[in-house]
Amino acid sequence: MKWIGKLTGGLLGAVALGPIGAALGVLLGHQFDEHGEELQAGPFAGEDVAAIGERFFRATFRVMGCLAKADGRVSELEISAARAVMGELRLDGPQVREAIACFSAGKLPAFDLGGELAALRRACRGRPDLLRVFLEIQVRAALAGNGLEGPVRPLVTRIAAALGISPLELAHVEAVLRIQRGGPRPGEARGAGAPARDRSLEEAYRVLETSAGASDQAVVKAYRRQLHRHHPDKLKANGLPESMMAHAKQRTQQIIEAYELIRERRGMS
Repeated sequence: MKWIGKLTGGLLGAVALGPIGAALGVLLGHQFDEHGEELQAGPFAGEDVAAIGERFFRATFRVMGCLAKADGRVSELEISAARAVMGELRLDGPQVREAIACFSAGKLPAFDLGGELAALRRACRGRPDLLRVFLEIQVRAALAGNGLEGPVRPLVTRIAAALGISPLELAHVEAVLRIQRGGPRPGEARGAGAPARDRSLEEAYRVLETSAGASDQAVVKAYRRQLHRHHPDKLKANGLPESMMAHAKQRTQQIIEAYELIRERRGMS
């Protein structure tokens, strides 16, 4: 798929993935997307984003391990799902070893999930978009590992609540990630319902969190809101580890493509 580099600047080129503790880059300053909206860093942009990034990274794989062990055992599919996330995030050798160690720690009976999530929420105070990215990565791995079946689903719901993310927003995250994976939404059989063309348009509206009945102006506003929320520059400035940037780029690309589909179908200029 064509990547629209104009929206994300130099970050959408090759990303150098340094050690976990490396500095996470320069804060935003004055950067604008193609619509002229300024991308603002979080209210605590002067804090140590590298430390936030380290906590985010370790919590990501500890909680992922905890989710994988939710039914009492970790399947080969769940291990493969975790490995796939590491691969998609383009982790280097030391990062992969650290991720595996954290995943293993999360599987232990003594792992304190509540404490881990509370510490992460404190670290990301004022940065709710980081917490949403964290949840997206967990849901992504859980979908690939066991389809969010059995005890995994209520545990994901508990994780979302601990991070201050509503059930409605969690449902949206799941729906969007299922669209990204090309799978049916919960309760929907593959291939059921409207023709593929209509389903694609419906899914595009879901990605932007708007509806077919919205005005063109409302659609543009929803697009800008989602782009701002997931923009890699903004997330990086707020502490998202360099190693997690691939996820942010994929979500941004999905948002752009959803908007382009809606714009084309509506005949918007």
